[in-house]
Amino acid sequence: MLARAARGTGALLLRGSAQVSGCAPRRASSGLPRNTVVLFVPQQEAWVVERMGRFHRILEPGLNILIPVLDRIRYVQSLKEIVINVPEQSAVTLDNVTLQIDGVLYLRIMDPYKASYGVEDPEYAVTQLAQTTMRSELGKLSLDKVFRERESLNASIVDAINQAADCWGIRCLRYEIKDIHVPPRVKESMQMQVEAERRKRATVLESEGTRESAINVAEGKKQAQILASEAEKAEQINQAAGEASAVLAKAKAKAEAIRILAAALTQHNGDAAASLTVAEQYVNAFSKLAKDSNTILLPSNPGDVTSMVAQAMGVYGALTKASVPGSQDSISSGSSRDVQGTDASLDEELDRVKLS
Repeated sequence: MLARAARGTGALLLRGSAQVSGCAPRRASSGLPRNTVVLFVPQQEAWVVERMGRFHRILEPGLNILIPVLDRIRYVQSLKEIVINVPEQSAVTLDNVTLQIDGVLYLRIMDPYKASYGVEDPEYAVTQLAQTTMRSELGKLSLDKVFRERESLNASIVDAINQAADCWGIRCLRYEIKDIHVPPRVKESMQMQVEAERRKRATVLESEGTRESAINVAEGKKQAQILASEAEKAEQINQAAGEASAVLAKAKAKAEAIRILAAALTQHNGDAAASLTVAEQYVNAFSKLAKDSNTILLPSNPGDVTSMVAQAMGVYGALTKASVPGSQDSISSGSSRDVQGTDASLDEELDRVKLS
């Protein structure tokens, strides 16, 4: 216990003196355990023993026996994982931006013999190697990639350290960047870039929302027109079906009426009844001719007064002859001829009016 305490005190004093002087710390032989013939090596420690100034063996944890005077404990290596704080340093990126970066290094001694005889101070050597490697790796990346690819940067630094520290018996487990300090002007420009990017995304999202809204409105109008046309089509189909049903019903009713009328005409005095019915319909139609019709009869040549007078005199003469008393047959035949002549003249006038 006293030997371990003395070793720890000597190591602290050694590191303090090294930081004050600014050079690499050196191992102190006064802090090493002495050869007491019977030694107990703690777990996760490796004691390097020299016999007569030459490497002899490495003591394993537990009970060990040494020869006095001849054997001497030269180095004590800890096999635990060691955490080293890498001091803050400046580095220049690919786009010529100066950054201040510090990190944490995790390493472990894998070969106590190489760690003892391959390098004077393994921890100091690995720290310097980590700093130089970090500068070289940062020089390969631009500022934007430094923030996006921190994991790949850490992995590259670990690989570079392991390649160089393999001959020292040390293995770097991982390296982590703690802080990255950017110059104030560069930080302001980065903030402006971030704000511009956010405004761009907001504008793009707003335009996409407007486009989606217009598409939805157009789609809704399209669906509404399709539904309206389908409704109109169904209405026309139903209306046509109704009209067809009505026409069919009217045809059936008319056919039934014709069958009933034909059956009635076959009875006694059916012809006389039919003649009377036709005469009544004719009289009723003739009496409504001047009331319901808006047809006006005009002569073909209104400017020819002579022809109009002659035509009027002819009609008057025909009516006068019809009014003379005579036989019933002559009257009926004359009246029928006059009526026929009058109807023919009226038809000719109607044709002239239409042609004019």
